[in-house]
Amino acid sequence: MSLPPDFCHAVWPTHSLYAQRWLNRFPAWNADTDPALDLITLINRWLEPARGLTDEAGLMKALRLARQRSMVEIMRRDLLKQAELFEVTEALSFLADASVQIALNHCHQAQAERYGEPEQQDSLMVVGMGKLGGLELNASSDIDLIFLYNQDGETLGGPNGRKQSHAEFFTQVGRKLIKLISEVTEDGFVFRVDMRLRPNGDSGPLVVSLDMLEEYFMVQGREWERYAWIKARVINWTVNPKQDEAFQQSLNNLNSIIRPFVYRKYLDFGAIRALRALHAQIRSEVNKREHQHPGTVHVKLGRGGIREIEFTAQAFQLIRGGREPKLQRRRTVDVLAICVELGLLNTHEFERMVAAYHFLRDVEHRLQYVDDAQTHRLPAGEADVQRIALSMGYQDAGQFQQTLTEHMAFVADHFDLVFGDKAEDEETADLSLPWPDKLTQGFKNPQAAQDRYQQFIESGRYQTLPTAHRERVDRLMPALLAAAGSSNEPDTCWKFCCDLIETVSRRGAYLSLLDEYPVARMRVSRILAASPWAAHFLIRHPILLDELLDSRTLLAPPNFNQWKAQLREALSHAVTPDGQPDLERQMDLVREQHHAQLFRVLAQDLENLLTVEVVSDLLSELADCTLEVVLESAWSQVPKRHLERPKFAIIAYGKHGGKELGYASDLDMIFLFEDDDDRAPELYASLAKRVNRWLTTHTAAGTLFETDFRLRPNGEAGLLVSTVDSFEAYQRREGGVGAWFWEHQALTRARFCVGDAHIGQRFEALRDEILCLPRDWTEVKREVISMRHKMLEGHPNPTELFDVKHDRGGMVDVEFMVQALVLGHSHQHPALTKNKGNIALLKKSGELGLIPADLALSVADAYRLLRAKQHALRLAGYEKSRSSDPAMMALRKPIQALWTTLMGEE
Repeated sequence: MSLPPDFCHAVWPTHSLYAQRWLNRFPAWNADTDPALDLITLINRWLEPARGLTDEAGLMKALRLARQRSMVEIMRRDLLKQAELFEVTEALSFLADASVQIALNHCHQAQAERYGEPEQQDSLMVVGMGKLGGLELNASSDIDLIFLYNQDGETLGGPNGRKQSHAEFFTQVGRKLIKLISEVTEDGFVFRVDMRLRPNGDSGPLVVSLDMLEEYFMVQGREWERYAWIKARVINWTVNPKQDEAFQQSLNNLNSIIRPFVYRKYLDFGAIRALRALHAQIRSEVNKREHQHPGTVHVKLGRGGIREIEFTAQAFQLIRGGREPKLQRRRTVDVLAICVELGLLNTHEFERMVAAYHFLRDVEHRLQYVDDAQTHRLPAGEADVQRIALSMGYQDAGQFQQTLTEHMAFVADHFDLVFGDKAEDEETADLSLPWPDKLTQGFKNPQAAQDRYQQFIESGRYQTLPTAHRERVDRLMPALLAAAGSSNEPDTCWKFCCDLIETVSRRGAYLSLLDEYPVARMRVSRILAASPWAAHFLIRHPILLDELLDSRTLLAPPNFNQWKAQLREALSHAVTPDGQPDLERQMDLVREQHHAQLFRVLAQDLENLLTVEVVSDLLSELADCTLEVVLESAWSQVPKRHLERPKFAIIAYGKHGGKELGYASDLDMIFLFEDDDDRAPELYASLAKRVNRWLTTHTAAGTLFETDFRLRPNGEAGLLVSTVDSFEAYQRREGGVGAWFWEHQALTRARFCVGDAHIGQRFEALRDEILCLPRDWTEVKREVISMRHKMLEGHPNPTELFDVKHDRGGMVDVEFMVQALVLGHSHQHPALTKNKGNIALLKKSGELGLIPADLALSVADAYRLLRAKQHALRLAGYEKSRSSDPAMMALRKPIQALWTTLMGEE
């Protein structure tokens, strides 16, 4: 049963033998401190006597007494529930930081008095690793340190002219620093220091230059070291204010070395295997000791312990941190919160994980508070367990242990979800040729499947693979063959599997993903089998494999507002080392993120979760959002811009304007501006070109869209951008030159897309006015029929198949009839100008009596089915939307009937 806060006074200071010893020696320490003063302020005050001391013995004593005084107060506030977990861990981390800084000042000054200051104002950088780096230090933790300096050189010379190399100078400073902090005296120690995480461990030099560190990372850096460097933090500052600028440059240099080592630019699924191996090694070591402590619980390294929470967070960081800068955090709970934001954890999982983390860290501290011992194991004795239970606020030790078990069970289960997907005991089939029949059951052409595999393994790409990659490919191909065999199109699926592996064979991250995640592998096979278009898209953009990992994000309805916010933040982090926008990386980011959203729509489409209308709506909205971000980015790069936001708008035409985009549709657009500044025409012409460059440039991540600007005033002979006034004059045919009928026809499927809202309102009002102009119905029909004949001539169909888009009785007939109705009758029925799509406008025309209502409904249904057929044919990989299906042929009849009724043409 959880106890009231007043009960906590019963456990202070009786819970801690360590505290009792020091309070017996210094009774005044037991006096209540001012509750208005936070722990860091108090620690800073207690360290003050140590600052400036030149006597080494006196400094060691002052640091140790300040440490003991601080520890007693931290324990008191924690056990009395006057401090939260992170107040405690940050206070402990600050105590370490400040103690190291004071000791470093002393050691550096003493060394500089003998040999002079280092050249170029170089300083020792003390890097805190692990929990110290993450400001998560526990009550009796070692501090893991690494000593670095910027570059090799010599000191300027001491009073006797003696000099030292930087390596010698900083090595001696480092050795003295370790002694000052870790040597045990009658006053104890400040912190135990562990230097084994430095390059080459105990066998490596105590202090290394940044050049040496960078070379080590490139040549010898191992996966577990990437994990170790996630939390790395320089915990000191300069020892001389004159060195501030040089020290800051050293920090920048260090960060530029660490980031690419820890965080890969691509999704790094190989990190899962490395972390799993590291965790298995740790568990093995723990298990070896289990027989010495039967039946006890290790809250740090045990099953479901603190380390498994940390590993879960750091797995996401190592895999995705290069693409998601938000994940480049040090504190575990902060990383888990970002995982929720990115959809990698749900809110329930996050809350349970954080609750477990708080509980286990509190238990860890209470274990260590007893005697300032570096222990993480629950004691075996009943009285000792009762002591810990009481300190946690439980009178009943059994209930405490039950709560502990529940938290650790949840952590263990979730850890298995992250790290346990790979079945290590999977049997690997032998793909030695020729294959037995059992390997190709379900294949229509087993020999072709074998031939494709033989072609793959004899290819130069496979033959020149690094050994590790080839071994992974060899392990992966039997699993992919099995996945293809279980799909609904084994032959097609296997062909695309081979194409995909050929594409990614030199990219270990993608091989790791498919090898480590059977669920992702099965989803890949389903997509490759379901749609050749989807298969080609995935093969062109294998980075999308990441999207297949989690059904919650893959199949969830898109949140485009959230997507835009995340994309903008990612773009803000895509900068060069000197802080300037990295245009190439930004373009890649937009493409990667757009492709990912498109792929999610595609996956839901292939799962039959969306109608073709919803697919088009989503793709059109995605295009709008992408254009919005692109317009912002392009404007930010226009030199000499005179406004924070441009008075500029993008108008969508055609399929985009009608919200009927497909997966590979072009964007038909025009650009309008309304700005009296003398520079405006030039600036907005530059902006339009930059927007087009953002959309069409082929980068490593592909392209965004093909674009078409032929619908701008005067077509290809006209300016790329127009003022709103000149666009209006053109549409009204003022001055004898202006829009042709077909341009008004195109206007029926135009809409304001993104940009300045005022311009958008002017455009929409002008569009309504133009469409509502009185027109002679006979002339409208004549123009529409003439344009229809031209389109037929431009899309001949020499086959016996029905082209569901271009043939008579197809989709274009419906679209032209709707446009004729809008242009011929909007002056009497303004509701027809609303850009609601062809189906809605057909029904409206029927309601208004412009066409037979029953025929309007039949044509609307036929148009919907034709769109669905066209969509299916495109996904199936057909370039032309042609079909021999009698049901499709039958859909022509109501469309042809309406054409005859409305247009008067057989």
